[in-house]
Amino acid sequence: MKFNFKKIAYLCLLCVVTLTGSLGYASVLHASSSTKNEDNHHLFSLDKADVLSFVANPDNTKDADKLINNVKVFYNPISEQISLSFKLNKQSSVAIKIMDALGNEVVQLMNGSLDAGNQNLSFDPSGKLNSGFYFIRVVSGSETVVKRFSVRK
Repeated sequence: MKFNFKKIAYLCLLCVVTLTGSLGYASVLHASSSTKNEDNHHLFSLDKADVLSFVANPDNTKDADKLINNVKVFYNPISEQISLSFKLNKQSSVAIKIMDALGNEVVQLMNGSLDAGNQNLSFDPSGKLNSGFYFIRVVSGSETVVKRFSVRK
């Protein structure tokens, strides 16, 4: 049995790319392997183009389809003021609420329309939050983003 180490290396690289793609870090666009039975000398025949035809995608292009991106609550833990930043891909109605650990609404911070673009909002819950863990929920259309934060007095 004769081994072609170059083709085995390509096959190993293909496996790594495929496994990485299944984790969401890369997507395999075209990776094909064909079997040949020419006197059983070659089990797999891979071209360089087949192995190298993947696109690394660490940013997840699915984010471009989302209405709400990059939601951040700061400073965490919060002592007085809640600062919230996010990107809105198009003008839409946005509702922002604070929920307790059981999912009960504690404070409604906003319910209105916002323009597309980066949003930097600050809210003063005015003593309505005791020390502990809370969730801030940002809803726009059918999308909901929830972030956890803590309050320290």
